[in-house]
Amino acid sequence: MSEKQSPAEEFRSLPFEQALEQLESLVTKMETGNLPLEELIRNFEAGSELAKICRGKLDALERKIELLTRDDGKDGEWTDFESAVPSGNRNAPPPEPPATQEEMPF
Repeated sequence: MSEKQSPAEEFRSLPFEQALEQLESLVTKMETGNLPLEELIRNFEAGSELAKICRGKLDALERKIELLTRDDGKDGEWTDFESAVPSGNRNAPPPEPPATQEEMPF
């Protein structure tokens, strides 16, 4: 690479497992309480970015699994996720609101 990547760009290129491992490492460091405030803030920012990236990767995989299982495996072929979703609908639907007290079973 001729140009240095920003931390967010660097995180996006990580496989999910490595991003999660780095996030867990940051959390462990922050939980010790022995970090200077500036380093704590930097770690928090990096951790927030890693959490967002991990969530995005999980959401994308969930949508891909939904596409793959939609036909109940009749075709037996994998569908390319990027070409199967129209360009205007690449974002996941908003999450459902949490259940109200009346809807909760306990």
